[in-house]
Amino acid sequence: MAAKSKFFRVGTEGDTTDGRKIERSWIQDMAAHFNRDLYGARVWLEHLRGLYPDSTFRAYGDVIALEAREVEDGKLALFAQIDPTDDLVAMNKARQKLYTSMEVDPNFARRGHAYLIGLAVTDTPASLGTEMLAFSAANPDASPLKARKVSPDNIFTAAIPTTIEFEDEMDPKNPQNKPAATTTPPAEDKTLLARIKELVGVKPEPQPAPAAPQFSADDIAGSFTALAEAHAKQVAAFSAARTEDAATIKALQDQVTALTAGLEEVSKAFDAFRAQLDAEPAPNNQRPAATGGDGKVVTDC
Repeated sequence: MAAKSKFFRVGTEGDTTDGRKIERSWIQDMAAHFNRDLYGARVWLEHLRGLYPDSTFRAYGDVIALEAREVEDGKLALFAQIDPTDDLVAMNKARQKLYTSMEVDPNFARRGHAYLIGLAVTDTPASLGTEMLAFSAANPDASPLKARKVSPDNIFTAAIPTTIEFEDEMDPKNPQNKPAATTTPPAEDKTLLARIKELVGVKPEPQPAPAAPQFSADDIAGSFTALAEAHAKQVAAFSAARTEDAATIKALQDQVTALTAGLEEVSKAFDAFRAQLDAEPAPNNQRPAATGGDGKVVTDC
């Protein structure tokens, strides 16, 4: 099981992104200031961040270290070391998502320096990635990458081909600190005829290698655009739902405010009426004395 990767190049100064350049100082800043305790840069699929842990667009690992190294032509490049998930290792072995693209914040948290906030793996070659970024620079409002950025000022670099080599996890119980033994796939089951041929020295006929699937540039670009449009629709639907919920909450708050004001008016009127009753004199219920006659009782016979 791979515990971490070897350092591999993820970007070089001068790459065009959104009409801007990757500055040499940005490479230096990202290598010097990277701190997982401050802000951890995760590995994402196509720059998309899923909401659920079982989503296809969940995180596929973490960046654990960055280094700045001079490469050809004296340019400065950024090298990263990642802690991948098992899914990313399997994906890499299957020759999927072999390109990487950096997510750079040129002024991270207003601290005055650049910072790597994420790393994406993709199947989009560098040329198509550059075309997508050029389109995004000319049409920022229509860019399918717009909804994927954490901040509008962030930059996605053009995807570059990457070779990620994974180191085996060390076995702490091994006194020589050698890599832990890995499970090798079982040998191919041979038929009785194949075993007999092997014993008598007959070499098996070579089997043709399976043809690799061919994808055109239009297929790749179309798939990338369709994926981006679907994500943009999800973001728009989520924003609309939030707006509708906010309007409903506001209407309920207004109703509560109106009911509270009405209750206060009724309470004031009741208090005034009770005070008025308290001020009235007590009624005299004694029957008035009868008048007339001499007070003698006369029997009618």
